[in-house]
Amino acid sequence: MRLSKLAVVLLVSLVVWPVMGQVIMNRNLGTEPPSADPAVSTDTTSIEIIEHMFLGLVDLDEVTMAPVPELATSWDVSEDGLTWTYHLRNDVYWVRYDTAVGRVLQETTTLPDDAISILKEGERELFVGKGADGSSYVVAQRADASGFFRLVSAYDVEYGVKRTLDPRTASDYSYVLYIVQGGYEANTTDPTSPDFPALMDAIGVKALDAFTVQFTLIAPAGYFGQIASMWIARPQPKWAIDAYGDSWTEPGNIVTNGSYAMKSWIHNDSMVFVRNPYLPDELWGGGNIDEVHCVMIVEESTAFAMYLNNELDTGGVPLPEMDRVKADPVLSKELTIRPFPCTYYYGFITTKAPTNDVRVRKALSMTIDRQTMIDQVTKGDQLPANTFAGGSIFGNAALDPRIAPWALPEKLGGWGYDKALTEAQKLMAEAGYPNGAGLEIILMHNSGEGHARIAQAVQAMWTKAFPEARFTIEVQEWLVYLTTISKETPVENMPNVYRLGWCQDYPDENNWVHEVFNPTYGNNDPRMSPDDPQVGAAVAEFDRLTTLAGRLTDPAERQRLYFEAERLLCDEIVAIAPIYYYTQIALTKPWVTRHWHDTPHWDTWSIDAELRAQMMG
Repeated sequence: MRLSKLAVVLLVSLVVWPVMGQVIMNRNLGTEPPSADPAVSTDTTSIEIIEHMFLGLVDLDEVTMAPVPELATSWDVSEDGLTWTYHLRNDVYWVRYDTAVGRVLQETTTLPDDAISILKEGERELFVGKGADGSSYVVAQRADASGFFRLVSAYDVEYGVKRTLDPRTASDYSYVLYIVQGGYEANTTDPTSPDFPALMDAIGVKALDAFTVQFTLIAPAGYFGQIASMWIARPQPKWAIDAYGDSWTEPGNIVTNGSYAMKSWIHNDSMVFVRNPYLPDELWGGGNIDEVHCVMIVEESTAFAMYLNNELDTGGVPLPEMDRVKADPVLSKELTIRPFPCTYYYGFITTKAPTNDVRVRKALSMTIDRQTMIDQVTKGDQLPANTFAGGSIFGNAALDPRIAPWALPEKLGGWGYDKALTEAQKLMAEAGYPNGAGLEIILMHNSGEGHARIAQAVQAMWTKAFPEARFTIEVQEWLVYLTTISKETPVENMPNVYRLGWCQDYPDENNWVHEVFNPTYGNNDPRMSPDDPQVGAAVAEFDRLTTLAGRLTDPAERQRLYFEAERLLCDEIVAIAPIYYYTQIALTKPWVTRHWHDTPHWDTWSIDAELRAQMMG
């Protein structure tokens, strides 16, 4: 997923005194979430709030990242690896925060005339019937003599997956589901085409009954079990989406099923989430947070000051404050630095001059002194990056000096910066820009003090290497920035270089080099093309390798293909300049107990209010 802020998203939380026995946690999301819609979200901020509102078929284990039951209690995989069948719980309710009564309520419905009883356990009776539109199903539990509560069903999962793949939804993450049979064909077809309805029907996801959903894949992808945990494969409420259109995710309209429900959303200001009292006990993570109040403070320095003032109980560390925190006898004990499966990188727009010249791209990547950046700017024990995927990802080639040795210091087997600088200056001269004369580069990043310091450091490195060039930094707010760097933006409105971070959705190179950069099936922000006059053949080979690797089962062969794909991406095509492999940097007050999932799980966090009161006097 796209990382929306510096290093690990510098999320913070504020503990306030309990109100009427409730435990309330305030968090800083750091920006306005671009969306709360599982079908269209791509960034870490949106994914964090979606994680708590919508259950996945499975979750991922905090340590091993292996799939574990969530909405599905069990699943079966066919011998050929092409058919995955998930068996769902029958006790998960759709809920909505009712703004009129001020609490979370189970979503009610009327029962279709053709509804039949499918389960009776004591006083609990479940029904299924065709919806009013004739194309969907209602699965519900009798509430009383006249009413019924909607249950999350396999039909909701089928609808959610197909909605994500429907080109009319315009999901930027739909490519992840191309492993599902028919997904690519449906998603890339004109919706006005006569055969479009048949293509949508042919997508390989099918509700076999109310609580069994089956996926058919185009290849035996062992990582599909982890894809099944992702937000794009989660159940979605068709009736609410039909009723409210684009505003279905607004408070009072949004219908969810996860550990928390949305109470309020004041855009660009705050959000409030309340615990879902109807969530089955086994799905609650064991924490004690009743409400989560989220604000959207962009400035890391402001959040840090609030932490120091005991207004926040967990936070990040602004880059200029890292030395101070490490040396402070109190703050150093509250500091956690841990490996994190993300990579900070700069991407090149390969169709915009002068970064349409691979020699320019390579020279710019070579003249980023990654080790100095880490030692003098980020100071968070990160590692210099010479590949896209870091060391915890299956198939990675991180720190292997056979790939982009100029990105690594000599102590890691690389060239070291002096040699990289000399070779980069030769390349830039060969490209027609001796000493950088005539070279003009626009480097763009989203708002953030940390991003600004990194960009300024890179600008200084480039200026020193190519003193006659002009390097301009432009900054945009996150939502605007995502639009600017999208593939729909005309190239003349694009920067030459853009900043992004990528964090694993699941720990396999398929989620990295293929889904992010494959020019046919992936996102491909750099706009690589096999028609490129310089590196077109390498792009075509990159396309072939990453597609093939995702469809093979032999780990050794997949590793070999991914190594070559990383080499092409970072060393031959040079579509990106990886800068560093992340660490998660967090400050936590002693009264907070937190778990370290890649995406925070609020329901596993606890606040010791008594200890907090003692320590704060």
